[in-house]
Amino acid sequence: MKELLEEEIISQTKNWIKQIVIGLNFCPFAAQPFNDNSIHYKIIDSSKLNIILEELIRECNRMDADDKTDTSLLILPTGWGSFKTYLDLLDLSEKLIEQEGLEGIYQIASFHPDFLFAGTSENDASNYTNRSPYPMLHILREEQVEQAIKKHKDIHSIPNTNISKANELGVNYFKSFIH
Repeated sequence: MKELLEEEIISQTKNWIKQIVIGLNFCPFAAQPFNDNSIHYKIIDSSKLNIILEELIRECNRMDADDKTDTSLLILPTGWGSFKTYLDLLDLSEKLIEQEGLEGIYQIASFHPDFLFAGTSENDASNYTNRSPYPMLHILREEQVEQAIKKHKDIHSIPNTNISKANELGVNYFKSFIH
């Protein structure tokens, strides 16, 4: 993949994080790593499952060796446009984390341009709480997630607050950030 295209993909991803994830407070824990530049952005330009899974473990190993990286985004701009296919990848990724003995150390959050919560329609604004410019596997350090949860006064209110905010803004608000 050409370097300019990679820069554009990362720029779009950072803009989405700044404007949507942080700007709408969809994740109250995202601002600090974003502002501290402790998010690692890795573009994997492949549609091959084995390559993605190898890169996932390679990224976890890289994070093991780099305590300055709080979280990592594996950005998948090629071949993962089908949400169903992406869900299969996500399931295999989570199983691999477990098989490699990394469960409890890392967890994966999922983002996809066509993310669809069960029981919602494609045009339901609530889906935009997990929609991103590109399919992504978001690797989080479990210990940091647990610390953030302990500090938040009402962690269980976040999803409903996010859904309400997304519904209030409507689908058209999000379209320029995602598609």
